[in-house]
Amino acid sequence: MTIAGETPQQGPKAASASVVAQHQATLRALPFSDTRDFDDAARGFLGTIENAKITNAQGRVVWSLEPYGFLSEQTAPPTVDPSLWRQSRLNMHHGLFEVVPGVYQVRGLDIANMTLIEGDNGVIVVDTLTSIEGARAAMELYFKHRGKRPVAAVIFTHTHTDHWGGARGVLGDAMQAAGVPIIAPNFFMEHAVSENIIAGPAMLRRAQYQFGPFLAKGVHGHVDCGLGKTMAAGAVALLRPTDLIIATGDKRVIDGVEFEFQMAPNSEAPAEMHFFIPRYKLLNLAENCTHNFHNLLPFRGADVRDALAWSKYLGEALQMWGGKAEAMCGQHHWPVWGRERIDTMIRQQRDLYKYAHDQTIRLMNHGLNAAEIAETIRLPQSLEGAWHGRGYYGHIRHNVKAIYQKYLGWYDANPVNLDPLPPVASGKKYVEYMGGADAILKRAAADFAKGEFRFVAQAVSHLVFAEPDNVAARALLADTFEQLGYATESSTWRNAYLFGAQELRQGMPKTPPRSSMPRETLAALRTEQMFDALGVRLNGPKAEGKRIVLNWSFTDTAETFVLNLENSALTYVNGAQAPDAHAGFTLARATLDEVIAKLTTFPDAVAAGKIKVVGDAARLAELMALMDEFPRMFEIVEPKRTMVT
Repeated sequence: MTIAGETPQQGPKAASASVVAQHQATLRALPFSDTRDFDDAARGFLGTIENAKITNAQGRVVWSLEPYGFLSEQTAPPTVDPSLWRQSRLNMHHGLFEVVPGVYQVRGLDIANMTLIEGDNGVIVVDTLTSIEGARAAMELYFKHRGKRPVAAVIFTHTHTDHWGGARGVLGDAMQAAGVPIIAPNFFMEHAVSENIIAGPAMLRRAQYQFGPFLAKGVHGHVDCGLGKTMAAGAVALLRPTDLIIATGDKRVIDGVEFEFQMAPNSEAPAEMHFFIPRYKLLNLAENCTHNFHNLLPFRGADVRDALAWSKYLGEALQMWGGKAEAMCGQHHWPVWGRERIDTMIRQQRDLYKYAHDQTIRLMNHGLNAAEIAETIRLPQSLEGAWHGRGYYGHIRHNVKAIYQKYLGWYDANPVNLDPLPPVASGKKYVEYMGGADAILKRAAADFAKGEFRFVAQAVSHLVFAEPDNVAARALLADTFEQLGYATESSTWRNAYLFGAQELRQGMPKTPPRSSMPRETLAALRTEQMFDALGVRLNGPKAEGKRIVLNWSFTDTAETFVLNLENSALTYVNGAQAPDAHAGFTLARATLDEVIAKLTTFPDAVAAGKIKVVGDAARLAELMALMDEFPRMFEIVEPKRTMVT
């Protein structure tokens, strides 16, 4: 710990006595003698890639488990919660595994799994991992051990990037041209876009705190992400589904294999589905029944997930397939075998989400706010002692706040929280009220020594926002975050605390500028979605008093649009052309994709005859000059250095 006037240490510190005592209590409380998960995680192993190492065409490593070799130690170090250490070690299993004869999984080459289901003539690929490079490596590993087979279909279980980003590594141009089906739940594209593109810049920065990609791997840093190790760092592209599953009970026969589907919207993802395969007696509940308590609102940001609906979908799955499945695999973690164990796990997961929902609402209706509920609620012992219900990724203490937000929003009804001062202004007043920086640091140092880290973090954060260059304040807040990170069972909490500490000590990571959206992803977007994404880039104050009307006609999609800037808002009308437009553009939609992907420029495309222009083309340049470029990084644990208008 550093006090005022001292030069802060930049490296990680040891775990405090209070953190070590907390870990000892965890070891006594949880059933560490139950090792069935370790047996299941290793079962059916066929082969792997050394250290799960994957590189791209330029030789850059996009995935490797080699830096996590320290997890070979069975005993948790003082700087990692022993329950999280256990989960982190389980997530080290990697390679190709047989679930049942004819069904295989690639695990540990990404945070997510690829499931491969053999049909009469080919293989059906369920989820394609995050990166194109990872998906290619997974397919090559499968072919090595099972022989080369044509891809009969691709299934996306839901809308999160780690389940569709590598699709181009499974389906090449020839396979897409041949019409290999891509099957997904209804409204897949709408939600894949809204969750990953509209709010993408802010979400990606926040995800650095959730997943910890810039943390050093080790006992003082990154150990896991709960669902798996971390996010892959390769190329990503979105492919549009060709077949949508609409309703529970829908069936498909794919390469001779019958699939029975169940819809699960607004659960772990806004568009998600489960399936059962009678041939293999296999149940796949996507990401709704995994080996941890999942997030109801991830730190990166998302729509709040519906815990009540989530529970009901698991109950419905039991009604549909309970007692039928002999193996259950998900799109994270390892499978479970045996009808009784499968049904027990589903029931416990069903009740985990139902308990969290109902008890949050019960306490809410007693008048408790979100923070008070998080302090009050306790899981029953039957769920508390189930390893797959532990909060490695989602945690009961932040999931109840998500439930509260879903029903009542951010405001707790106390007028003091209706319109509080922003962090810098309130920080300065707090420092003044508490007697200045030296007084705060003296009191905080004493509380730090007593292990009262939560309040120390609150108090010293005010000082950092009031005096962001106060070296002692930054050092003490970093030390406090670090101890909170060492203490927590949740991987996402650990990553957030430790990354906050790192940024206070070292500043934000230096990262290259944000790359352009891939042409493949742009091509998968509807034109309306692309204009929606453009609208959120418009700098409203700069657009004050301007009116620009532009007609668009796309020759390859037979679409027409009017794009309208008025009242500092960018709107559009589909299927129309404005007679008073300032300019009009006729082009292939594919050409617009190339311009946005920066494969060509608008003037070059005009010069090449790919775009025909009528009217004043300068008005488009005027509109584009009003667009913000979003930074890849922005301050989170300290004041914004550049104010945004």
